[in-house]
Amino acid sequence: MPHRRDVRSRKLSWEQALYRSGLMDMLAAFDPHVVGTLPLGVSVPGSDIDIVCHAADPAEFSALLWRNLRHRAAFGMRQWIAVPNPVIVSFTYLGWPFEIYGADQPVRDQPGWRHFMVEKRLLTLAAASFRDAVMRERRKGAKTEAAFATMLGLTGDPYEALYGLSAAPDPVLMDMLAAAGHAARHRDMANETATDNDLQ
Repeated sequence: MPHRRDVRSRKLSWEQALYRSGLMDMLAAFDPHVVGTLPLGVSVPGSDIDIVCHAADPAEFSALLWRNLRHRAAFGMRQWIAVPNPVIVSFTYLGWPFEIYGADQPVRDQPGWRHFMVEKRLLTLAAASFRDAVMRERRKGAKTEAAFATMLGLTGDPYEALYGLSAAPDPVLMDMLAAAGHAARHRDMANETATDNDLQ
């Protein structure tokens, strides 16, 4: 049996860290949703626990985060000047980097959510080789959207390309995967995958 000190020193899973943070309860009024590479299973060392929120009142949102999180390690808060002027807070907790994004925009319309949902659909529909290929790009330093775009043969801005794909029906995604050499596992799965409008 390992020494008790060794057990305590092990890094918690991201799900455990998120639960212990209490963030989902704290942010409940702002419709929080976890996105990003960790729930997708395409993370690399240093990946954030990302949470997107609908902050209809940015001042109230900022005040809540400042009041409850300013004492966290590596705390930082900033607001973009570009519309929709999101407030972004980052900090470290239990060995995990967190990033919280809040904008006066429903979560379902936010780029981060739409990217996450189409990436989730692609990974669900594709052969295992697609995830492996995305991870190869990620380990070479590629951002998530860039890795997906490269594997699909998309050109131009990868963020815009993935955003555009988020409205595509599953058969279109399956055809793209097949053309890229990562044929979908089974076309019947199209009826089972999450759609762009699913908020889970």
